[in-house]
Amino acid sequence: MEFRPRPLEGVGVSTFWRGRRVLVTGHTGFKGAWLCLWLERLGAQVSALALAPDTEPALYDVLKPWTGQSHHEADIRDLAALSAGVAAAEPEIVIHMAAQALVRRSYADPVETFATNVLGTVNLLSAVRGVPGIEAVVVVTTDKVYANDNAGRPFGEDDALGGKDPYSSSKACAELATQCFRDSFFSTVGPKIATARAGNVIGGGDWSADRLVPDFVRALSAGAPVRLRYPDSVRPWQHVLEPLSGYLTLAEVLVSRPDAAPTAINFGPDPDSFASVAQVAEGLGRAFGMTTPWLPAGGTHPPEAKALLLRSDRAAEALGWRPRLSMADTISWTADWYRAYRAGADMRAVCLEQIARYEELAS
Repeated sequence: MEFRPRPLEGVGVSTFWRGRRVLVTGHTGFKGAWLCLWLERLGAQVSALALAPDTEPALYDVLKPWTGQSHHEADIRDLAALSAGVAAAEPEIVIHMAAQALVRRSYADPVETFATNVLGTVNLLSAVRGVPGIEAVVVVTTDKVYANDNAGRPFGEDDALGGKDPYSSSKACAELATQCFRDSFFSTVGPKIATARAGNVIGGGDWSADRLVPDFVRALSAGAPVRLRYPDSVRPWQHVLEPLSGYLTLAEVLVSRPDAAPTAINFGPDPDSFASVAQVAEGLGRAFGMTTPWLPAGGTHPPEAKALLLRSDRAAEALGWRPRLSMADTISWTADWYRAYRAGADMRAVCLEQIARYEELAS
């Protein structure tokens, strides 16, 4: 029988999340902080586990106080601590985002990367086994899990997994570990589990090292062009709210229509929004009135894929999800956020305003 998805309510009008007990790992990261704020707006009861923020400033700190949520520091590599945290939260839904997410850092410390991304995921799924009542688990990986031959074709969920750098490989391994646990321990009982593979996420509040937008913002503050290692590399850029809306929609379908939910799914931008690193830097430069927004970076750098593109057909067909923001919108919303931050605005209010705007587009 062919499955035809019913139209989903937009995340802004759905009552699904109101009162839901949700555990988020990685809440102190860029995407995690945005997700926790959105879940708070949706009325969820949020518990969260992560290490302390590793940047200064950090969006998580900018958005404080988190008085309506329960947040704890925990290392996902510590099975005992993680199991205790999951048990205490008694969640109905788990969204696992905690990770070592930087490619260049993975070259510098591959052991940390594999321990966090693979063992951390195994620990999380092991902890879930011991807690009754969990209905759905979303394991967030990355668009870089695919075996990339740099042919420039968009990857679909059935393409082979791979990864030449430690970060990509560790996330592909996390995909395999999740599949193993689903088949071995959750095939007939327990929560429905799916992995989510998002594109290159940008937006306000990211201060990570070796990422395009934070590097651009730091260069802007210094009054200098950003230095680009691989300006011609093409990526599936998307605003942070796009994949987060996908994660929320996926979790809802895992609970409400489990038999129809995919086990692995891409959340990428519209193909018209695929762009090179240089094109994104130039868009940001125009937004901030820069005549020379970037220059080539000198020296030798770890290799990175020349092209990385995603297909999101499955998300449209199975979830009714589609991207809402164009590349121009994504750059504009990102520039607006950093401009407001530099002006000393109330950034929790700015984030909530952007979430509300996105909800209107998605409804």
